Amino acid sequence: MPCYRCGTRQVDPDRGSSPWLRGVRADRQVLICPGCQSAGDWVADLDRCQVCASIRLVRRLGEVECRDCGYVGESAAAISAADLGASTIDGMTPPGLAEEVEQAIAKVLRRSARPAPIS
Repeated sequence: MPCYRCGTRQVDPDRGSSPWLRGVRADRQVLICPGCQSAGDWVADLDRCQVCASIRLVRRLGEVECRDCGYVGESAAAISAADLGASTIDGMTPPGLAEEVEQAIAKVLRRSARPAPIS
């Protein structure tokens, strides 16, 4: 998943804790890279806990959990889907992800594809 602000992709982390932060923005989980964290204005973009106003939220399985106070509530998308009687909550794919996956698969298959031996 890329940084929601600059699009930089996270690479395999070194040992220890990751310098990347997680948050919820517009009811979607996002990552914030170390470079964008130094800008400081990214905090205003994130959703806040309904109980304690913390930005340390995690979204999973249609719920949003606050990492500070432990409050767990349904995400706005889950509530809207329930109101509409929809069977899916979030079928959206981040822009460009499908193309990136397709390119990666093509790259791997080209490397492993070897001509069949002549018999």
